[in-house]
Amino acid sequence: MPKIGIRLRELRRRRGLGVRELALRSGISHSSISLIERDRMSPSIDTLSAILDALGTTLTGFFADLNAAVPYSPFYPANEWVEIGKAQTISYRVLGMNHPNRQILMLHETYAVGADSGAPFAHSAQEAGVVIRGAVEVTVGDQSRILREGDGYYFDSRIPHRFRNVASGTSTILSAVTPPTY
Repeated sequence: MPKIGIRLRELRRRRGLGVRELALRSGISHSSISLIERDRMSPSIDTLSAILDALGTTLTGFFADLNAAVPYSPFYPANEWVEIGKAQTISYRVLGMNHPNRQILMLHETYAVGADSGAPFAHSAQEAGVVIRGAVEVTVGDQSRILREGDGYYFDSRIPHRFRNVASGTSTILSAVTPPTY
């Protein structure tokens, strides 16, 4: 899987923007943009979205273009899953990012000790997942439950929801979202 930094740099240069100009437009520091473009830092979804918005594209458009250049294979070794989260806190690794006409967002989520997805958020999709290690408090609307290894969830993502690692070590979830939001 190609690195996203090279593609971001190409987009920025095609639009005739310097790193500092992109930083002003996106609200992301020029040093962060530089690190991302050199694939020395993996951007959060919010950071990548802000940069892409300043470049006049979307996450969906960016990854669709990125995937068009990648030959299709039905197999995805672990080292080829695409990181779209913050590996240090909450890692979201995507399975099958380059699958043509992908209808499912399949994620391997890893939550560091104390990691929290933040304020409840909503989007138009359905989500399902299974905790495969640790313990995660999942809140959907006004319902909250601590899920442990083997426990799962399935909900309408339009209901505000949140995830929080409550284990003393890292926690891992294998999840699916449809339609894919990334």
